[in-house]
Amino acid sequence: MNTQIAKSDFNKRIGKLVLPIVVQNLLSATISSTDVVMLNYVGQSSISAVSLATQITSILFMFYFGLGTGATMLCAQYYGKGDMHAIEVVEGISLRFSVVISVIMAVLAVSIPETLMTIYTNDPELIRIGASYLRIVSVSYLCWGIIEIYLAVLRSIGRVTISTALNMVAFFANIILNAVFIFGLFGAPKLGAAGVALATSISRVLELICCLVVSARSMDIKMDLRFMFIKNKVLFNDFIKLSLPALGNDVVWGLAFSTYSIIIGHLGSDAVAANSFVVVARNFGTILCFGVANAGGILIGQILGENKLEQAKEDTKRLMKLTVLSGLIGGLLILAATPFILKYATLTDTAMHYMKYMLLINTYYVMGAAVNTTLIAGVFRAGGNSSFGFICDAISMWCYAVPLGFISAFVLKLPVLVVYFLLCTDEFVKWPVVIHHYRSGKWIKNITRDHLFEDEEKRL
Repeated sequence: MNTQIAKSDFNKRIGKLVLPIVVQNLLSATISSTDVVMLNYVGQSSISAVSLATQITSILFMFYFGLGTGATMLCAQYYGKGDMHAIEVVEGISLRFSVVISVIMAVLAVSIPETLMTIYTNDPELIRIGASYLRIVSVSYLCWGIIEIYLAVLRSIGRVTISTALNMVAFFANIILNAVFIFGLFGAPKLGAAGVALATSISRVLELICCLVVSARSMDIKMDLRFMFIKNKVLFNDFIKLSLPALGNDVVWGLAFSTYSIIIGHLGSDAVAANSFVVVARNFGTILCFGVANAGGILIGQILGENKLEQAKEDTKRLMKLTVLSGLIGGLLILAATPFILKYATLTDTAMHYMKYMLLINTYYVMGAAVNTTLIAGVFRAGGNSSFGFICDAISMWCYAVPLGFISAFVLKLPVLVVYFLLCTDEFVKWPVVIHHYRSGKWIKNITRDHLFEDEEKRL
């Protein structure tokens, strides 16, 4: 009876978290797919250029995601403990890092966009289009760093519905503005690929304004830049110890994926264009998987913060069953979508051939991503065990997948599809080690501290 009650409570709590997060992921994937669909009517070069330019954005997102999940790791447990002041301090620490990173990347995107594009391609036309995109989208970076940290903190305390609503504002603004600026509707200039960047920047500004409105009305968590100046040595040290490995993990992972794009980018425009559509399909296929991973990490973190270690262990077993199911559903979705993508994409015959088999490879790839993401980015981090993922991904991607990709593409000069298949083995190589670490239970820890603010109280 107790087991049934525990299972019912888990299903209820995970359901409240998963659904809004899945909606957020769906909105994000839809924006990316809309960019590709609309640019499909502009030309293959625009699709390829924006696809490569957004790799810079993807790297930046990995920084934000790493900082956000690092903050979530601490905030979820302190929320379970009931310490809201500690959450504000962690939010401020995260903002210090994200604001600095945002400014640096914005300056680089404005000042040397051509140099950034040459990392991914040597095609002059793609460099020209991509550089124009980067200059304009740099404005969004300045807003994005603040937004992502605030939304991560909201999610960590269970306010996922609010963060979803804020994402929806950005989503609808982005979709509408994409159409306006890409095609020159309502008297606006017809900007093509640059229109995607302008739409993105404007929608981020609107999302930041909405965050400020929500923060002003919030009774618990504010978006306040003054939090950046709150000092607490213990929490700062914990953040560095626990969050920076998570940040390093996501950056290592993101840079590796970006390197995959460099490899594909030098295999020709057909490979790049095909991969642009495949990335969109994979993003949709992993929506549920990543939603389960994010929600699971938050829930397990809160349970560990309540010091219910045995319950956390049992709920993680239930979470893994959901993960496998979500991976299976994701693969089937990509398989079902393949005929429609092949029917409506307007690419060269060679690009269409590449795309067909790339999509089939991704039907099973999502299962590997689902299991690893739930464990590494969700469960292990919930217990403060972020260094494992950093080491695991650094070895599997930089000592295995990236060298394998370069050797197969540029030394052995293997066919494009063989290179792509080899790059997509990275998730399965690390399965044995990841699953072994999960079964060891070493990640099950309560990382919160007592008496954090005793010195402050004494001074008052």
